[in-house]
Amino acid sequence: MRVLVAGLGNMGQSHALAYHNDPAFQIVGLVNRSVPDLPEALRSYPLSHDYAAALKRLKPDLVCVATYSDSHADYAVAAMEAGAHVFVEKPLATTVADAERVVATAMRLNRKLVVGYILRHHPSWQRLIAEARDLGGPYVFRLNLNQQSSGPTWEVHKALMQTTPPIVDCGVHYVDVMCQITDAAPVEVRGMGLRLSDEIAPDTYNYGHFQVLFADGSCGWYEAGWGPMMSDTAFFVKDVVSPRGAVSIRMPESARSDDIDTHTKTSTLRIHRVGQGDHDLNMTDEPGHQALCNREQAFVARAIREDLDLGRHMTDAVRSLAICLAADESVRTGHPVKL
Repeated sequence: MRVLVAGLGNMGQSHALAYHNDPAFQIVGLVNRSVPDLPEALRSYPLSHDYAAALKRLKPDLVCVATYSDSHADYAVAAMEAGAHVFVEKPLATTVADAERVVATAMRLNRKLVVGYILRHHPSWQRLIAEARDLGGPYVFRLNLNQQSSGPTWEVHKALMQTTPPIVDCGVHYVDVMCQITDAAPVEVRGMGLRLSDEIAPDTYNYGHFQVLFADGSCGWYEAGWGPMMSDTAFFVKDVVSPRGAVSIRMPESARSDDIDTHTKTSTLRIHRVGQGDHDLNMTDEPGHQALCNREQAFVARAIREDLDLGRHMTDAVRSLAICLAADESVRTGHPVKL
């Protein structure tokens, strides 16, 4: 499959490396607004700065959209209208209407649309979801990911916050996990946030948390913060609780919030069942960040070749985004948002 990769930041480069190393794909072009510092493996591919021109000239079978969030919807729609399938990094869009527009385009043109929910391809997170579903609901979800970022990472975070707050950018991953476990529709979201740095715009906040209520009675909490001021204590909480017990990810004391692999690694999965005690599953052999990107793109190839039904995948992508955008609205208005 001929692939065009648009956006060559951290995730774009990781996806490009996955294509480079997988014989199912052939990279025909890279697109980035500036000249990126690329790893040796990617330096031989043609690089351009005009996405529309590259799309028209190269006629790819698949487009990987890994640009900033505010261009995701337009780039994805343009790719599908040009005849390509699409892999788009999360979040799918910056508004629910745009996300629905992308999904509608995929359905109308019979294109495959895969959204970059990398945890869906992680064996430990797949096990966590299966174990939680086996316990049965209603559920309490307690999830966070705070990042004590500095230097280049803080610069990346400040750039991201120009279009997307942390509770949306990171939150869609973990709300997607909630949705996969409960199956119930979300009904209300309540959010709070705070601007903790003068280095970001006055209407931006780099810390936030929210609560989401589901139709089956389940409730979820998610917290995310970026910046050099963030605490490195309890930065990684991943708990799912039900009347019959709980499933939790337990990280070692050495885990650091500024390590990208910490965002996906699980170390130990603890399963607690009422009356049966605790059972720990060792997850030390799980894949790292690049290996997960490789798995994700292998799924994209399979979805295209085997004509997989991605209806639930697309529905969940819109639903998780709607929850996180409602949380952002609640932060900004000070009022709960009904869904």
